[in-house]
Formats: sequence, C-alpha cells, structure tokens
Amino acid sequence: MEFDGPRTIGIFVVLIAVAALGLLGMGVMETSTVLMMVLPSMVVGGLLFLFLGVKHGEYRASGR
Repeated sequence: MEFDGPRTIGIFVVLIAVAALGLLGMGVMETSTVLMMVLPSMVVGGLLFLFLGVKHGEYRASGR
C-alpha cells in the first residue's frame, strides 16, 4: 500500500479522531480538558512524529 498525501492525511485524521472519541467515551476527563488540552497536543505530537517518520523514510530510501 503506497501512502500519498491525501491518504496519509486521512489516516492521520482518523487516528486522532478515534483517540479523542475514545477518551471522551471513557469519561476519564472532562470534555473541555480533552478538547482544549489533549486533542491539540495529540495533533502537534502526531505531526512531529509524522515529519520525523517521513524524513527517516527518505533517508532510508536514499541508500546512505
């Protein structure tokens, strides 16, 4: 399965949505806490790890 831009963004959004809905559904935190603190940190962390993963994949593909 090849990952292009739209597919990668779609998978990213689905993963973040499932995680946020899971936290909201479990009821371990207030809704406002999840939406104002946890969700933004998941997005920022996910984007950072996505960027690092892409850069690592480019490095591995270059054959250095």
